Amino acid sequence: MRRNVWIAIVVASVGWGTGGPGTRKAFGEGLDPYALVSLRSLVAAGAVMVYLLVRSGNLPSSPIVWRVGLVQGIANLAVPYILFTLAYQHASAGFVGLLAALIPITTAALAHYLLADEPLHTTKLVGMALAFGGVAVLALSGDSGLAEGGNPGLAILLGSIAVVVLSLGGIYAKHHAGTYDAIELTWVQFVTGTSVIIVAMLIAEGVPRFGDITGYGWTLVVYLGFAASFMPFALFFWMLRHTSVGNASLVGYLVPIVSVIVGAIWLNEQLQPGIVVGGALILAGVLMADRAERTFVAPRP
Repeated sequence: MRRNVWIAIVVASVGWGTGGPGTRKAFGEGLDPYALVSLRSLVAAGAVMVYLLVRSGNLPSSPIVWRVGLVQGIANLAVPYILFTLAYQHASAGFVGLLAALIPITTAALAHYLLADEPLHTTKLVGMALAFGGVAVLALSGDSGLAEGGNPGLAILLGSIAVVVLSLGGIYAKHHAGTYDAIELTWVQFVTGTSVIIVAMLIAEGVPRFGDITGYGWTLVVYLGFAASFMPFALFFWMLRHTSVGNASLVGYLVPIVSVIVGAIWLNEQLQPGIVVGGALILAGVLMADRAERTFVAPRP
């Protein structure tokens, strides 16, 4: 891959990887889960809107951008953001971050059936089995990475659904790559996705109690909206136009590593045996699948 793609992968991974610890930290600053996701998405939507207005003075009006953006708003934002945020209530940021590592391998499996140029080879299948074996270890060990409490089984269920939905969203965006501007699509995604999230918030939690949110909590909201939402999504859509959907999903390799390290330092999360073993199997399986893809893709002209 080109150097620019690798830079985009690293920056996006740091953004998404710190999103988990930041979310768990925000729970103690007066923010409820749905309110946090809503405010985070609003900040991101605002950041993209300002960028678009400065760049061209116009907001997107293309039907294809709005059609793809609507799907992305639901599949890449509303559903996974809500599910991952709820999962952080039941397991550590590192634990949930490991589930994000399943995005590339799940995307590769689904892309084999949904995209013509994304073949699934035997080595990928072995890597997939290894990775999902790691998820089984996580579930059977009962380790959540939290000092007290936690429900790893529920966290895995919520995270797994989010991974499948995210993978389908990435495949849909890749299928339409070349028909949209990455930043315009990012804005439409946040507008449509945030609308869905706000409705879910009002149903589940009611109107947020803004007076209960601390100053540090608002700082976290801004960080999560800009650095952990707007920036990585914009980079991801840019990558979809310049590389394969499998390569674009490589961010899933680095996100769990960032989440584990930042969670341990910032939140004193625990690296329990089940998380270490299960995480090692997941990352080994994902790396095996990635090597298989490179082996088969390299000879192409």
